[in-house]
Amino acid sequence: MSILQMRIQSCHARWYALKDIPEQVRLISEEKRFKAVPAGRRSGKTERAKRYLAKQAMTKKGLYFAAAPTREQAKKIWWEDLKLMTFEPLHRKEPAVTSLILFLANGSEIHVIGLDKPQRIEGQPWTGGVIDEIADLKPEAWAENIYPALSTFNPMMPEFRPWAWLIGVPDGLNHFFDICERAKTDPEWGLYHWTSDQVLPKDMIEAAMRAMSKKQFNQEYRASFETASGLVYSDFDTVLNSTDESINPDHPLTWTHDFNYTPLSSAVIQERNGKILVLDEIVLESAVAQNTADEFVQRFRNHRNKSVNLFGDYSGTAGEVHNQSSNYKVIENTLRRNGWTVTRKVRPNPAIIDGQNSLRALICNAMGERKFFVNPKCRYSKSGLSRVQFKKGSTFQEEETEFQHITTAFRYFAHAKYPVTIQSAYDDRSVHVMRF
Repeated sequence: MSILQMRIQSCHARWYALKDIPEQVRLISEEKRFKAVPAGRRSGKTERAKRYLAKQAMTKKGLYFAAAPTREQAKKIWWEDLKLMTFEPLHRKEPAVTSLILFLANGSEIHVIGLDKPQRIEGQPWTGGVIDEIADLKPEAWAENIYPALSTFNPMMPEFRPWAWLIGVPDGLNHFFDICERAKTDPEWGLYHWTSDQVLPKDMIEAAMRAMSKKQFNQEYRASFETASGLVYSDFDTVLNSTDESINPDHPLTWTHDFNYTPLSSAVIQERNGKILVLDEIVLESAVAQNTADEFVQRFRNHRNKSVNLFGDYSGTAGEVHNQSSNYKVIENTLRRNGWTVTRKVRPNPAIIDGQNSLRALICNAMGERKFFVNPKCRYSKSGLSRVQFKKGSTFQEEETEFQHITTAFRYFAHAKYPVTIQSAYDDRSVHVMRF
């Protein structure tokens, strides 16, 4: 078997065939200079783009780009697959691994580019290319750097204009939303939208719905431009997410922390029958870790099952690298002296939006299921989840109030134990066999 045959066979094995959907066919066949593609996660947009870009580069001699928000992302998304699709026998010389350039036999070049510095795309006479995860680019990158770089005029081909596909999953009403709105009316543009459930099996869609909040599922799998409603946890319902259950002294406790100085906020949780129950809270003004540890020991002195799992703010481990004390060591030492068995389950702090999404999915997932409940006596917990708002103009930063810190403690717990993970576009290996 030849190298070419082996590579074709490998390619077919990695991307199994799925039935074409009309919107993807329109994307491939319609003649538009610019194409905006907001489509669901793992629904084939990146794989379609790879095949189209490879075909164009092998068919028409030119200078092409395959880009993403960072060099690492771009390499992971594009490099190996484009090498495979253009095949080594069709390269006129070895790929430039350092500069991420493929040299095709017909004289074409494909440059894999990270756009964390958008200026990298400037200064080249591009024929065309694709930018993936466009919503994560700097908002000004398209207008200030990318579009001007595609405005090259070639007097030898006055009719030709460089082309580009801008593909990705929506992320609020940001610059990608603006681009898609323009694509609805500008004759140079085309808009192509489809959802993940048009491509993925039903069981995969239902699994995603159980793992995510409705808002996150709509954004990631239905490619919907979701607005920030103002409330960070808009699905929290003071009735539906309420419980009258109290602490069972024979069950272990979970204690999650945010180490803000004032108020120092933490919540006590028990998990029973598939429910996460917030049953008490310790919120102290102008306090330190020793104060909250003493409060816990006194408050739960009659708890019979003296086992507690610690979650919370990773900053509470500060000092331990140099064998010094830390907030968690203070808490652990105090509890152990008082007969408690302590297990620390603290993880590095997640990105704010990842913690929010993990907590939202527990409050109410896209299937309408609720797993996170608060006893009304927990005033800070209830007020925080029902009141905390986004900062004006932000899709993830939170207004800081006296109630916001305990919801931060919930974020740390939710993401450490029940993280919501999204398989990004460059991990997608599930969509289409190569067909040119």
